[in-house]
Amino acid sequence: MGPPSRDRFGGTGGLLIAFEGLDQSGKQTQAELLRDRLVEIGRLVRLLSFPAYDTAIGVEIGRALLGDREYGADVMQLLYVANRYEWKPQIERELDRGTILICDRYLASSVAYGEAQGLDAAWLMDMQKHLPQPDITFLLDIDPDVSARRKTADRDKYERDLELLERVRNSYMRQAASAGWTTLDANRERDVVAADIWRAVSARCDAAAPGPG
Repeated sequence: MGPPSRDRFGGTGGLLIAFEGLDQSGKQTQAELLRDRLVEIGRLVRLLSFPAYDTAIGVEIGRALLGDREYGADVMQLLYVANRYEWKPQIERELDRGTILICDRYLASSVAYGEAQGLDAAWLMDMQKHLPQPDITFLLDIDPDVSARRKTADRDKYERDLELLERVRNSYMRQAASAGWTTLDANRERDVVAADIWRAVSARCDAAAPGPG
């Protein structure tokens, strides 16, 4: 049985929106554009990005990505998940006070990257079941070759492995189809993608808004 649903968008309660996809798919850009649009209509919004490197576990993740640590795929995903659990109390507080949280990567990234490295997807999902679950997930889909072309310097060990990224992309697509995410072609102009995102968020807002009387 899944987590209880949260009918928050139409009232004053918070909302958790996740952007997933390969690096350079535009997640940060779209998260910022959505934040600005929501602020314009008077909502309290906060951006989050995972991994969060400003924690003890986040520092360790950063060292591993730079090659200063050698961890297996399972240990890396345990670190990523623990990094999110570090943030769990603050996420819950923000949602309770009515904040719309917009995450640049969240739960599904561990499933995608872990599964791409041979880990069990069910295990990766189960260990995250006690974290706040997203209300809306957007998959910004691009080809791994596009990701590589958009970032030619300072690429971490994942970003340099195109075969791995193809498997990551396949996992994301599988998850999106299974969970009913909104999948968008992120090769298009950013304003076109942003318009599709806003339509989906607005539809959720309208659907959740209380009726008259």
